[in-house]
Amino acid sequence: MKKTISLLLLFFSTTISFSQSNDGYWDSVRTTTETISLRAGEKKFIKSADFPTGTTEIVYRITLIDHNQKLSSSLVSLLKSIPDPTGISQGTAGAVFLLSNLSGDDKCKYSIYTASNDAENYIKTNKTNAACFIQNTPINKEAKLITFNSSCLTQKTQNLYFAFESDNLLLKQKIIIEIVPWINKKLSRGWNSENKKDIITLTKSFKIYSKLTKKEQFSTDFLEHVTQKYTFKEYTNLLSEEKKLLNELFTEESLKKTGELSLFVDLHREAAITAFKNNNLEKAVSIIQTEIIDKKRANAIDYCSIGTYFMVSKQFEKAEKCFVKGLELDASEINLHLQMAHLYLFTNRVPQAKELHKKYKTQNISSKISWIEQTKNDFELFKKFNLPENNFKKIIRILE
Repeated sequence: MKKTISLLLLFFSTTISFSQSNDGYWDSVRTTTETISLRAGEKKFIKSADFPTGTTEIVYRITLIDHNQKLSSSLVSLLKSIPDPTGISQGTAGAVFLLSNLSGDDKCKYSIYTASNDAENYIKTNKTNAACFIQNTPINKEAKLITFNSSCLTQKTQNLYFAFESDNLLLKQKIIIEIVPWINKKLSRGWNSENKKDIITLTKSFKIYSKLTKKEQFSTDFLEHVTQKYTFKEYTNLLSEEKKLLNELFTEESLKKTGELSLFVDLHREAAITAFKNNNLEKAVSIIQTEIIDKKRANAIDYCSIGTYFMVSKQFEKAEKCFVKGLELDASEINLHLQMAHLYLFTNRVPQAKELHKKYKTQNISSKISWIEQTKNDFELFKKFNLPENNFKKIIRILE
């Protein structure tokens, strides 16, 4: 008894120097406390409670007691005095304290398994070859720390199965098993290395990825956005449409950090052009409006594009507002003047249209196409959309 008291005093003097850990905590809710009775020579096993995500260490205590004895205090209450598993593994005093100061003379053997069928097989066959830990020497009390990435505890371990065999020859015995997990706060969010790799792989599937010059930085920033905002379970449970919207949001935020947001905007422009070529005018308009204009990313060309989409769908007033806005941003954008000239034709303002054609017919729309060539191409496009073509010949005569 004197020895027990002196050891406990040693523990208390040691734990005073421990500081509270910010890395994790002993989970006092999801613990296991089981009492089992064994007849002489009998074997039984118990299943631990589910280990929470982020479990990196487990402390367990086994105590054999007589029916008139009881534990001085629960294992989880003792662990509250210990800041982290490192304190246990480095100090003998901490380990001693985990042992019950009351234990009977009865003894047992035990082994630990990571799968229930292995524990069941041990009960039937007495074979321990599948055990991750075996205690063949009979004990009447035991306390140990199981560390992460050991044979008994990996990131995939959900439960442990403790199998006991009575060492008594005649009498029954009572065994109390207590298991307390240590939760790493960061890992409790569920983002292990394997899950993170899946997100990195996801970023490489984005259309924008091949266009980036800072690919690794983009993937890292995207991963940071996902892991900070969601736990792995929360992210996994999102609906596919929710994930799609979030992926677009996080892509945009990541590109802002890498300084390549313009490439993302260009991707939306390409999507709008594709929708237009597929005669999906509503989608083309929606992309330019919601992804570019509403987000204040638009330039003169964007207003030229959406104005053209409105014009071919005979929404002339909306088209004119867009062309005017584009010219306010950049009056030197020649294609805007050409589209405005087309609009004049369709809204019975032929003189104004002729004036613009006379003014700009000798200029180029771009380095590869002239005003005249673009005008003829546009007229062919307008015919496909059944726009009035009765004034086209008047313009062609001016250009020729």
